[in-house]
Amino acid sequence: MRFALVWTEAASGLRRNLSMVVSVILVTFISLTFVGAAILMQMQIGQMKGYWYDRAQVAVYMCTATDSSKTCTGQDATAEQINAVKAELASPALSKFIKKSTFENHDKVYAEFKKQFKNNPVADYVTPDLLNQTFWINLKDPNQSAVIVESVSSLPGVQSVTDQRQYLDQIFSMLNVASFTAIAIAVVMLVAAALLIATTIRLSAFSRRRELAIMRLVGASNRFIQTPFVLEGVFAAVIGSVLAGVATWGIVKFFVQGYLQASVPFTNFVGTGDALTVAPILVVAGIVVAAIASNIAISRYLRV
Repeated sequence: MRFALVWTEAASGLRRNLSMVVSVILVTFISLTFVGAAILMQMQIGQMKGYWYDRAQVAVYMCTATDSSKTCTGQDATAEQINAVKAELASPALSKFIKKSTFENHDKVYAEFKKQFKNNPVADYVTPDLLNQTFWINLKDPNQSAVIVESVSSLPGVQSVTDQRQYLDQIFSMLNVASFTAIAIAVVMLVAAALLIATTIRLSAFSRRRELAIMRLVGASNRFIQTPFVLEGVFAAVIGSVLAGVATWGIVKFFVQGYLQASVPFTNFVGTGDALTVAPILVVAGIVVAAIASNIAISRYLRV
């Protein structure tokens, strides 16, 4: 196969259909940017799960004098009840699961409340006795929180036992929905890109129908005829894929690392290294989609 002639034919096709090529580049760029964002979001969810699940605590809320729930009798948890919970947590049956446990009385809980809600008017109406005295428990293995919940929740003076991971699961569920939405949009956009590439190739072939007829008459193989058209689609897709990789890197560099990391410093975010890992995936995906769409389009045209 004469590669110089093949490349010349491909370049000629790109020049003739420049506007369509630009459209392919833009659609590929947008669709693969969604793909990159979805992959990075899944990476972010994985990192956040590893970070926050290890720090998630089990909270044991003691009864207050204003509590009328089934487990409380409208009386504040007594010193004996608090000591009983401390003894249970320190027992050999539970201590092997616990990394650290701390107790906050009314005054300490109130101080934390005032700090968190210092600009909220509700803080002016809350008194220490309205807030639950709380045991905060860090586990060696957060997946074993059920052991603490079952052992402590039935003790006198305990209002409720809460595993903070249930709140994290809700957040991660919403992030997963956003990620799957990005994937769905990316799939639709990739289909649109494939259809646009196929249309561009068919138009390019139609504009060169006389040349193709002559090439067939002189005995050129289908592979030789098809290759320039496939290269046209791949070339446009590669440019769009590279732009998507650059956009993905830029989003991570300037938005995630430049803004989010500074605004939420206690969270571990994806970095530019992750973006550079995703970029080759986008390029390969663009090449595969373009090669398949171009090959199918020109093959069907030649059969007609």
